[in-house]
Amino acid sequence: MLGVISMEQKYRSILVPVDGSKNAEKALKKAIEVAKRNNGRVEILNVIDTKQFTNNFGGLVSMSGDIIYSTFEAVQQYLGKLKENIAKEDGFTNVGVHARFGSPKVVIARDFIEDYPIDLIILGKTGMSAVGRIFVGAVTDGVVRTAKCDVLVVS
Repeated sequence: MLGVISMEQKYRSILVPVDGSKNAEKALKKAIEVAKRNNGRVEILNVIDTKQFTNNFGGLVSMSGDIIYSTFEAVQQYLGKLKENIAKEDGFTNVGVHARFGSPKVVIARDFIEDYPIDLIILGKTGMSAVGRIFVGAVTDGVVRTAKCDVLVVS
């Protein structure tokens, strides 16, 4: 549900999808603020889009497991650094980090919140143009339309 955040609403479990962008960093900062006010927890999620491992015909690209493994390891390192920086810079330690494979829209809006009791998803606005959204489909737009919890888009 997209709307104004109620002052009475206590968001204690907040999901922040990150992709290394400036907008994701802004969303993470906002999530930490909200979590601190509500004695909450922040779950940081990076979704490794499985489309990057497919060819133009929709089939899996023939590549070694080393490439997939190294992608996952790089994401794990990135998430670990984020968690470490949050503890140092913000003094906030109630943070979980997660990496998953799949379609970012589906994993963020549905799959992850089936496994974790998320009250609020905070994500950055997309950097794509309107034309790009028509052809590619923005993750932010997809999450706003399909999430089963409140969504806050940080600009």
